[in-house]
Amino acid sequence: MNTAPDLDAIHGLAPVIDALPGEQVPYAVASGEGLRYEIDNQLWTVIARASDTGGLFDAAFVLGPRGAGSGFHSLADHQRSYYVFAGLAQFWLPGESRILGVGDSVHVPPGTPVAYRMLGHQTKLLMWCAPGGALDALHTSGGAVDSRVYSADGKAGVVVTTGQVLVPGPALLQDLPMIAASDAWDDVLPDGVEGYFLRAHTGDNREWPDSMNSIGARGRNTGGRYFSVLTAGAKAPYIPQHFHRLHTENFFCLSGRVWLYANGTERLLTEGDFVHAPAGTVHSFAFDAHNTRMLGMLTSDVFEPFFDITGVATENAVYTEGLVDPGFLMSKLGDLADLDVQFVGPPPTRVQASDLR
Repeated sequence: MNTAPDLDAIHGLAPVIDALPGEQVPYAVASGEGLRYEIDNQLWTVIARASDTGGLFDAAFVLGPRGAGSGFHSLADHQRSYYVFAGLAQFWLPGESRILGVGDSVHVPPGTPVAYRMLGHQTKLLMWCAPGGALDALHTSGGAVDSRVYSADGKAGVVVTTGQVLVPGPALLQDLPMIAASDAWDDVLPDGVEGYFLRAHTGDNREWPDSMNSIGARGRNTGGRYFSVLTAGAKAPYIPQHFHRLHTENFFCLSGRVWLYANGTERLLTEGDFVHAPAGTVHSFAFDAHNTRMLGMLTSDVFEPFFDITGVATENAVYTEGLVDPGFLMSKLGDLADLDVQFVGPPPTRVQASDLR
C-alpha cells in the first residue's frame, strides 16, 4: 500500500547518499551504487524499492554484454518503462520490434509481454516499474554480487539454464515470435494505455528558455501511475526553490552535468546518477554543461499539466537557444494555483565547486 510522507519532517532531511534508505525520504545514488545482482551475465543494480518509495515504484539499471537479454514475459499488475542509457538494444512487443539507442524508450502496460536483447557490450537500460514490488524477486535470487560490472566469463551470480533469463516477478513467461525490427519513427504518444516505442526527444515537445521538455509518457498511457519527461538544455542557473505535496519527483542525468539542490544539500549529477525527491522535499536544479539531458520520472501524474502550461508546443526535436523569452515562463506561474507546486524561495546560491566550468 502507498504511504504518504510527513511533509514537515521531509523539509528538514538531508538526502541519504549512495544507500537505499528503506523509508520514504530524499536520497541520491551515484552511478554504480545500489543493490547489485548478476543474473545470466546481466548486472541488475536496484536503485529504488517499494520500501524506499512508499510503494509507488521500484527501479533498476540493467547492464549487460552483447547478446544478453530476456525472452517474452509479462507482469500482470505493473506498468513498466525501459530507457536506454548506453549502447543499443532490440526490444520486442507482440508483433513488433525496434532497435533502440540512447534516450529511446519502450512502455509496457500490465499484462503486455516484452522481450529484449542487448546489441552492444556494456549496454545499459533503466527499468522503471509501478507500483513497487516487481523487483522483489531479485533480492531472494541468490545472485547478489559486490561487483559494479558483469563478470567477463558470465559465471558470477545466478546462471539460468532454461533459455529464459530470470526476470522480476511474479512474471509470466511466454513463447512469442521474435520478428525483425522495424525502423518506424515512433514519435507520437498513443491515446491510451497500450504498449509503444518512443524515440528520444519526441512525443509531446514543450520549449522552455534555452531548453525543451519531451513528454515521453503521460498519465493516460500509464493508468495515472506516472509520467516521464526528457529535458534537454543549455547551461542555466538554478530555478526557484519549491516542493510538491502530492507527488514524488525523480531525476536521472542522462548526459552532461546537473546540479541538484535538495533540502539545502547540493549534489552534482553526471551520467547515470539518480536523486529521489519525495513529496515535501525542497528542491531545485541547474544545468551545468552544454546540451545536458535529464530524465524526470514523476509519480503520480498530477504534475503533468505544468509542462503544458509553462512550455511552448513545438514540432522540433531540438531546443533553440534564445528562442523562448524567459518572461513567458514566469508569466505563466500565476496559472499554477491548481497544480501541485509550492514555491518557497529564490533560486539557491551555488556553493559547491564554484570553479567548475
